[in-house]
Amino acid sequence: MRISIDAMGGDYAPQEIVAGTLQAAEKLKGLEKLFLVGDETAIKTELAKHKGAVPSCIEIVHASEVVGMGESPAVAIRRKKDSSITRALELVKDGKADAIFSAGNTGAAVAGATLKLRTLTGVARPAIAAIMPTPKDPFVLLDAGANPDSTPEMLQQFAVMGSIYSREILGVKNPNVGLLSIGEEAAKGNETTKKTFRLLDESHLNFSGNVESRDLFSGKVSVAVCDGFVGNVVLKTSEAVASMISSWLKIMFRANPVRILGYFLSRGVFKEMRSHADPSSHGGAPLLGANGIVIIGHGSSNAHATFNGIRVASEAIDHDLNHLIEAELASINPKT
Repeated sequence: MRISIDAMGGDYAPQEIVAGTLQAAEKLKGLEKLFLVGDETAIKTELAKHKGAVPSCIEIVHASEVVGMGESPAVAIRRKKDSSITRALELVKDGKADAIFSAGNTGAAVAGATLKLRTLTGVARPAIAAIMPTPKDPFVLLDAGANPDSTPEMLQQFAVMGSIYSREILGVKNPNVGLLSIGEEAAKGNETTKKTFRLLDESHLNFSGNVESRDLFSGKVSVAVCDGFVGNVVLKTSEAVASMISSWLKIMFRANPVRILGYFLSRGVFKEMRSHADPSSHGGAPLLGANGIVIIGHGSSNAHATFNGIRVASEAIDHDLNHLIEAELASINPKT
């Protein structure tokens, strides 16, 4: 397995990205090559901090430019031909790498993958699949932001891709799919969701019908399907609510000595909760439907998140994820 890593992408690049790559090289099996793409001098400086010899599977690919987190994705991809994200994607395009991990500008990763790698057969647009926590197993939310406007056919494709990812990577035996809407009844929603409901109901997917946003985190579905506008709102709102609850708890526990004592007695519970909901454990969000394995890490990805991003990329390669998606879509629509 050969994976290209955008060493300059993210808030803590290149130090955390390089550190996570070194962890992957040492702990993961079957890695033939890990390409660290970015400023060669900066990458070598970080590698020099590593005790012992640098693993032989790591290779530096120099790129002189970086796409900033606040830059326009389309403009950056078009103008910065020698950016680390562009060069990393080109390694996949040219067949030198099987997958890419980037914690940089999400829009640039999506735009670059769509333009350079194109899409799988039968896929109209790739979708960002966010892995969301529940008390039991995580669920897949897609699209989480790549396509603000989606047709019913695209939503059906998202359902197929999310179901396969849930089964192959998250280990859910028979993932059930829910269509995110404003009510559980089939007649609820706008025209797009109503048409999508019919398409999913007639498919051989394990379709559970409509699901409301209040039920998402109860573990009711394994895959929640929506357009990128709704999905991104759900994702950002969930992050904000989690942050708010964390802040509230800190304030309330500090209110008096008794509560402070209660906090110290409950630290194990809170630590387990944080670990359970920690997005770094999933490594990032896969861009499903691109003609190549693309894992998009959070902008704040640390070494642990980078390691898991590379791990997930290697698992997707090992499970032949893209071929499974193409085969499943072909069975639904033979014309593709």
